[in-house]
Amino acid sequence: MLSVQHLHAKGRRDDLLPPTSLQTGRGELLLVSADRQDHRTALALTLSGRMKPTEGRISWDGETGIKRRRLASALVDSPGVNEPEQHLSVRDLVTEDLALIPRRYRGALVSKPWLKVNSFEDIADLWTEQLAPERRVELLTALALANPHTDLLVVDSPDRHTASSSEWLPRLEQLASDAGRPLAVVATVAAIPDGWTGPTAAVGNAVQLPADAQAQEVAAAEIEEDLLLETEDAK
Repeated sequence: MLSVQHLHAKGRRDDLLPPTSLQTGRGELLLVSADRQDHRTALALTLSGRMKPTEGRISWDGETGIKRRRLASALVDSPGVNEPEQHLSVRDLVTEDLALIPRRYRGALVSKPWLKVNSFEDIADLWTEQLAPERRVELLTALALANPHTDLLVVDSPDRHTASSSEWLPRLEQLASDAGRPLAVVATVAAIPDGWTGPTAAVGNAVQLPADAQAQEVAAAEIEEDLLLETEDAK
């Protein structure tokens, strides 16, 4: 279970991540929307343990320490962070990514047999910039899951490659609902796709009201409660 309460990251002039709260668990795909790319990336980095927030609480399976969450998570295709270089072949990308898996888990994993077993031989000689959005998300998530300890998949802005959610959403749904390896999957997006009925959140959803606005809300709630009590007494 991933639980986030009032996560906030300050920047020099503006918030890197406005206060945000969310929750998801294994077997779920959570879509988190934000208009700005820097907000989406900051959230993805924080959830995956690559950036420390200024304020807030984040836990993975009940533990608030960053080390376990970072080991359990994979950050996928984050722009300016770990997105594939455009002039890198798929074969070379696979070689590089497999080399990052801790040796005790990597075993004899090498690019050629991995590409064959995972059905990516047809794109092995393409540049990563040539990949169709659907194949791109399939490849990058498969590489992230080559590490058997990956339980939390954080995908940064998959919708930036295409206007059609059908080219990335089904893959993430499939990964989240895989009974053989249920994952907690979080995708940051510019907008929630039409027709999506699953869990959602929005960056900035935990922004606190100014003191006077909070007081007005409390007063309104108290008035509503008093009216309900009066109605009950009248009955």
